[in-house]
Amino acid sequence: MADALPIFSPAYAPRIVIGVTTSQTCLILRGRLRALRLAGFHITVVSSPGPLLDRLAMSEGAEVVAIPIEREISLISDLLSLFRFWRMLVRVKPDMVEFSTPKAGLLGLLAARLCGVPKRIYLLRGLKLETAKGFKRRVLLAAERLASCCAHVVVCNSPSLREQAIGLGIAPASKLVLLGGGSSNGVDRFRFAPGPTLMRQQLGIPLDAQVIGFVGRLTRDKGVPELVEAFEHILAAVPTAYLLMVGWFDQSEDALTLALRRKIENHPRILVTGIVESTPAYYRAMDLLVLPSWREGFPNAVLEASATGIPVVTTMATGARDSVVPEVTGLVISPGYPEAITEAVLTLLADPERRARMGGAARSWVLENFVDTQVLGLVVKFYQGLIDENSSDRLQGSLIRS
Repeated sequence: MADALPIFSPAYAPRIVIGVTTSQTCLILRGRLRALRLAGFHITVVSSPGPLLDRLAMSEGAEVVAIPIEREISLISDLLSLFRFWRMLVRVKPDMVEFSTPKAGLLGLLAARLCGVPKRIYLLRGLKLETAKGFKRRVLLAAERLASCCAHVVVCNSPSLREQAIGLGIAPASKLVLLGGGSSNGVDRFRFAPGPTLMRQQLGIPLDAQVIGFVGRLTRDKGVPELVEAFEHILAAVPTAYLLMVGWFDQSEDALTLALRRKIENHPRILVTGIVESTPAYYRAMDLLVLPSWREGFPNAVLEASATGIPVVTTMATGARDSVVPEVTGLVISPGYPEAITEAVLTLLADPERRARMGGAARSWVLENFVDTQVLGLVVKFYQGLIDENSSDRLQGSLIRS
């Protein structure tokens, strides 16, 4: 993919800074970084310090900068992070920045505007404000608008996310860009593919068990409380069922209560893996995936499960509803209803032929629309076009001065 797209000569490698708030988000940056690097960009990645940031530097050959960033509002810490962003940008002198996730998006783009970075991109991966209320929602909305104001372009991760951003007045519609059908990375069709796996044996799950999967942060916004409640009803109807939760207990503001976390950890039929950097074998161990999220940008987990050939149950939440073709590749329900999860899961568990049919359709749909080479090819071409604009602007400026 990206090998066929380079337009930059060896003497000119445009510099791009890519920033996220936490090192966990680095898990979803790898394909994007590789595509941009192969296209000729020199990449610097910024996030809060963490082992995943360090491993990203080793695996992708990118320069990394660790800047402590508080996920919640903290005036003194935020001002210090803003100064560190500004100092880093002054040193790197990038041609372009791409910041995503709420706090890194706000602070990074503010610093980039203060530094006069030629091209500033806000990658809108989702809207945290959708599950906030009252004063906090107003603050988050103001932060999104300010981050978007500091950007030249806001790249939206899905069609419904762009619609929501327009409706909330986050930026003018002309500034909100959707590349193709959405998704920040797409899916590697070779890694995420149907096939045999020993994962059930490794996890101690019987081969004839019914495995319901979940992949992502274990938080309220991901619908974990409803999923756990629904699983009790599912287990009563299907005693051989297991719930395989591939993810970690994220200590964010929407963290699960201690009581619910203990219930999950002590449940004999719920398995929690913690952070997993390579997930294909886990998808192959599942009969279906459930993502009962309240908000999304465009869930990678759904695309990965679909590419692996398993059906998905997800919600009508922003972003999530774009990831499934209803009644074709999976089922779509309203968020917040354990009984809806129960009904959808039991319907699919009772019909293996329908699951197989949906799984086949899901893989075909992903291969047609969301293969990583296709998705990342659009990103590379779009960013190359922005760099070309920089070059044209510089040339025009020099001609005017002469």
